[in-house]
Order: sequence, then structure tokens, then C-alpha cells
Amino acid sequence: MAKKHALFLLAFLFLMMLINGGQGQGVADNSAYGLVSDGVGEVQQSAFVALKNWASSDSCDQTYGFLPCTTTVLGNIFLILVYGYLMFIAAKFLSDGSEILLGILGPGIIGGLFLPVLSAFPDAVIILASGLSGSKETAQSQVSIGMGLLAGSTVMLLTILWGSCIIVGKCDIENSVATDLKDTRGFSLTGSGVSTDIWASYAARIMVISVIPFIIVQISQVLHTTSQARLTVLISLIVSLSLLLSYCLYQVFQPWIQKRRLAYAKHKHLMSGILKHLKSHILGRLFTYNGEPNTEAIKKLFESIDVDSNGSLSVTDIRALIIGIQFDAADLDIDETVKSVMKDFDTTGDSQIDMNEFVSGMSRWLTKAKRSAIHAGSDGSNSQSTRYINDFNLRTREEQDKLEDQNEEEEVESIKNPKWNASKAVAMLLLGTVVAAIFADPLVDAVDNFSTATSIPSFFVSFVVLPFASSSEAVSAMIFASRKKLRTASLTFSEIYGSVTMGNILSLAVFLGLIYFRQLTWDFASEVLIILIVCILMGVFAGTRTTFPLWTSLMAFLLYPLSLVLVYVLDNYLGWS
Repeated sequence: MAKKHALFLLAFLFLMMLINGGQGQGVADNSAYGLVSDGVGEVQQSAFVALKNWASSDSCDQTYGFLPCTTTVLGNIFLILVYGYLMFIAAKFLSDGSEILLGILGPGIIGGLFLPVLSAFPDAVIILASGLSGSKETAQSQVSIGMGLLAGSTVMLLTILWGSCIIVGKCDIENSVATDLKDTRGFSLTGSGVSTDIWASYAARIMVISVIPFIIVQISQVLHTTSQARLTVLISLIVSLSLLLSYCLYQVFQPWIQKRRLAYAKHKHLMSGILKHLKSHILGRLFTYNGEPNTEAIKKLFESIDVDSNGSLSVTDIRALIIGIQFDAADLDIDETVKSVMKDFDTTGDSQIDMNEFVSGMSRWLTKAKRSAIHAGSDGSNSQSTRYINDFNLRTREEQDKLEDQNEEEEVESIKNPKWNASKAVAMLLLGTVVAAIFADPLVDAVDNFSTATSIPSFFVSFVVLPFASSSEAVSAMIFASRKKLRTASLTFSEIYGSVTMGNILSLAVFLGLIYFRQLTWDFASEVLIILIVCILMGVFAGTRTTFPLWTSLMAFLLYPLSLVLVYVLDNYLGWS
């Protein structure tokens, strides 16, 4: 696929060398000959002139002095398609190159800094091109293209792509959770859907936080204090850059967070295993009738473990207890397990667990087991105690298995010829960067010329067209979601939320930088409003649940046309712009 993109790029550049001028001829004007019309054929002539803007061109400014340009509608449609596809190729090169580099060097700096930044790089370059070149007046007129891209990318990802991933990734919903690889209910609006893990919900919540700069930059317009407009733009720019740095640091340290989660899950499973073992070796109940830990039973349990009856449990006693328990984890580290138990119980730090420490520690464990149990009871009978502990053991085992599977999938795979692949990745990143930098400006010019020829506001053109040109993850996201697993669905939706987050902070930071340093006017109240509505609505919705029935895709799809209608009404009827 990369070779095909490269061949297309070379063919296009060769074609550009053959084209000279790219200027069209104007329609002949009979008035030049001093002729006066008698009215015959005026209708035909008017119709022909009406097609002039579609089929002919007068003059235009060529980007870089040699790239083709036109003032016709059809010509600009063609150029938008060509330049848009080139930007798509650039985004694809950046995406593929960064993934190869991630496979070689692993997460951390690469996964935390390069991938998030490169994912938003094409959008940032187009936004930069929309307001960097030309006079201040030209930049002010073209900068709406950048805002259209920013708003369009956000809305497209959270509506069209989000809803499409729900449809292609749907599975049967059973017990409020989508069952992996089971899709027998067709297009049931409530019986089929997608489930994600809690970390996808966290990503959605982070996305909501990322809209803070949009709120700040609108303060001056809301308060009608135009004298403070530049100050609010500067403050919003600083906040955007701060959030960008914080988000990248979060991504850098995310592998460490994942390891901590896995260690915590293993510790909980250790707790449940010990409780299950001790429950089978104690006479009486571990819970009283009112559901509280049974102190007397715990003391008897301590005495049964204290073999030498010296009133305390040593590291050797705990080690013997762990070895005597038949844990189902073959790779259990005995020494680490003993340290974990001693850390929980030995509050004095003397490497001994006395009676009071044992009772206190076991009470905490039993309380956690009770809170985590699925089946809650009203009494503390022996059967109910067994149910608490068995259910706690089952849930902790499932949690550990999921995290271990996720950890294995995220481990760096061995790659043949790492030097060659590293060189290939760097070449793809450089090529993607160069292509994006070169063709962003002519793409903006083509959109601006198309807007002029059709009298369609450039915001709406860029809102609809440019997000599809600069986003390479749409197709791959749907393919990934179609695997119909909770794991792949979680990664898919996390990527969507992450892309929106980077757009809200990196792309906005570039946009605000243009506004501030070129002293342009910030007048995008309606555009900011739809970004806030879609981000907050979808972010809160996705951040408070992990299962999404099929009907939620319809809600997402509906937000897309509603966003366009809202901007049109606010700008043209309420005078927001």
C-alpha cells in the first residue's frame, strides 16, 4: 500500500511538471466587437454564462508559482480531491511510520509523544497554512478554513466514525455486556451493541477536559469585552500548550500505570485465594449475622496458623501458608507474594504479624471481598460467607486474566531487521511530513477558490471535506472494531477520543497562535459552540458507561447534520458571525 501511495505521489509531481500555467480561457465577450444584441438567443447566452463559473476560468494565483489553480467549480473540485488525497497519503505515511517505530522502540517516549502529536500533525499543518501565508486580510478570510477543519474533524470522529464503529463492532448484549464474537440478534437497537473497558471511559473524560481552552477563548465574547480579546486568546493558548504537555506526559507514563493496575489485580487475586483457602480450613463463619467480619473466628484462624504458638506470625509462617495454598497461577513469585502479605498486615514494620494486626488485616480483606461480591446477602451465614469469597475469587481471576491478555498484546514484538525497519519508519515519517507541509497550502487555496466560485462559506466546505482528507484512522478504526471483541473495541474508541483530545489541544494551539501573533480577529462563537456540544455530550455519555447499544449509533449520526444546521442558523439568522 505504501508503494502505491509513493507511485501516485511521483506520478502527480511528474504531471505538475508537464502542466504549464494551468490557466483557463475566458468566454468571449461580444461587446468587444461593438455588436448590439437584438434579444434573440439572450436566454441561451445567459444560460451559457451561468455555466461559466463551472466550465471556464479567468485567472488565479498559482501556489508556489507552479502548482495548477483554477477559479472554476469543477476545476477546484478536482484539485480538492487530488490535494486531499495527497494529504491522506501524508497522514497514512505518518501513521504507518510511527507504528513501525513503536514496534521497535516500544511505548513511553515514542508512544507518548510521537504518536499523539503525529496523529494531529496533518490537521495542524492545514490550519497553519490557512492563516500563515498572504496578507492579514487574506489570512483573516482563509482562517475560517482552519476552524472548519478543526470543528469538522471533531464532529466527524465523534458522530460518523463513532456510530459506524458501533455498527460494525456490534455483538449480542447479555447481562448488560456485549459478548465477544457473538452477533446473532441482527440490528436489534437494544439487544446488540459494543462494550469497552473502563480505560476507554477515562479517555472520554479526558476529552471533555480538553475543551477548557475553547471555553476560555470565548469569555471575552460572552462578556462583550472586546478589549480583552487578545488576552483571552493568549491565556487560552497557554492553557492549550499546558494541556498538551500534560497529556503527552500521561501517555508516556501510561505503560507504568498499566503495570501498576496488573500488580494490583494480582494482589487482589492473592487476597481472594488466601481467603478461599482459609475459609475451607476454619470451623465457623468469617462473617457475623449482621455481615461484619467475625473477630472470634479470625482469632481462631490466627491460632491455627501460628504453629509454634509464640503469638506472632513470621515471614517463615506466611511463606509456609502461601506454599500450602494451591494457587492456579503457575508463574507465582513466592517471595513477592510473601512481601505483599507482610506489607498488608505488618503495620509496625517488625517483620512479625501479631494477633491484633492479623485481625485488622483480615477484616479489611473480608470487607473488600464483601463489597466486590456480585451476590449480596442479608445475613452472615456460612453459605453466604462462602458465596462472598467464591464470587470475589472469580471476579479477581477474570480481572487479572484480562489485564494479562492486554499486557501480552501490548508487549513489543520481535521485529526482523530492526535497523532496516527503523530506517523505513524514519523515511515514512519524513516523507509524510514533507508531503503534508507542501500540499497543505494548495489544498487551502483550492477550498478557498471553490468557496468563492460557489458562494458557499469556506467553513462548511472545510467542515465536510477536509476531515476525511487529513484523517487516516477512519478505515483502520472500523476494521479494528469489526473484530467484535471488548479489547479491540476499547482500543478503537480510545483512539477516537485520543484523536479528538489532540485536536482540541494541539490543533487549537496552532490556531490560537495564528490568531494571536498575526493579530487576527477571533470570531467563531457558533463553531466553538458545536465543538463544545458534541465533545461534552459524547464525552459525558461515553465517560459514564461502558456498554453502548445499537441505538446510540443513531444518536451519534444525528449530531452531524444538527451541527451544520446549528452553525448555519446561528451565523445567518442570529448574527453570531
